[in-house]
Amino acid sequence: MTPTREASRTWRQLDPQRGVDLGDARLQLHHAAQLATAFGISYLTAQPDDSHTNLEWIDSIGALASKTAGSPAIRLAARPHAFAILVLDERTNVLGAYLLDGRTIENAASWIRGQLAEYGLDPARYTLKRHYEIPRHAVDDGASFSATHSDRFDQLASWYSDAAATFEQVVSSTANASPVRCWPHHFDIATLIEVAPGKTVGLGMEPGDEYWQEPYFYVNMSPSPRPETPRGELAGNGAWNTRDWIGAVLRASRVGETGQQSQVEEFVRSAVRECTRILRGG
Repeated sequence: MTPTREASRTWRQLDPQRGVDLGDARLQLHHAAQLATAFGISYLTAQPDDSHTNLEWIDSIGALASKTAGSPAIRLAARPHAFAILVLDERTNVLGAYLLDGRTIENAASWIRGQLAEYGLDPARYTLKRHYEIPRHAVDDGASFSATHSDRFDQLASWYSDAAATFEQVVSSTANASPVRCWPHHFDIATLIEVAPGKTVGLGMEPGDEYWQEPYFYVNMSPSPRPETPRGELAGNGAWNTRDWIGAVLRASRVGETGQQSQVEEFVRSAVRECTRILRGG
């Protein structure tokens, strides 16, 4: 396969020591992203794997974008920095932008419905109802979004950008790998590699969750091996997680200040290789 254009972009410097400071910005972005996901829920046919809800990182605009719908085709996107909801055409040109700082979810939804009507979609169909739950934040109860700490949103953009580029490079050279997408439930950006019938390796970046408040890269396996299954050494300062799930992890605080791209790529290669070996019984 030919490497994608996005896979060759410039690495954005990560700040390993800022990872634990990103929690509030992460939660706000997670909720903002639901506004883009709502576009898929509202206008696309529901898919058994929930792929109608997922988002694509578009590096040229630094945003997580829904799939397209309508004629002319448009899509919605959530941009971390400057924090906003965007309306895009099918070539990802920005048709409209709504800055979220100081605005509520309902303010944003009202603006979105106005935009949808302008582009020929029935605004009454746009719904914020969803079939899954995400971590709560004050914006759930009508509080305004706040982008006061804009540097934190910019850092989140760097994590998504670097993760997408790294995973797209893997997909470009790996058979049976799914497109790189952000899943709005857990908010991770990931690809899934089928290594044998019924056996998959998941490769992703989670911006923080109940396991670690800091962002982390992960590689996991399905079906999950037994905890006592022998596991090899990981490159790039990675470590094995055995709490609730078995997989390889590279946390933000273990990423170096220099040589980050090489470190992450070495971790990914070693973790995918080791997880594949385990699943194949090697």
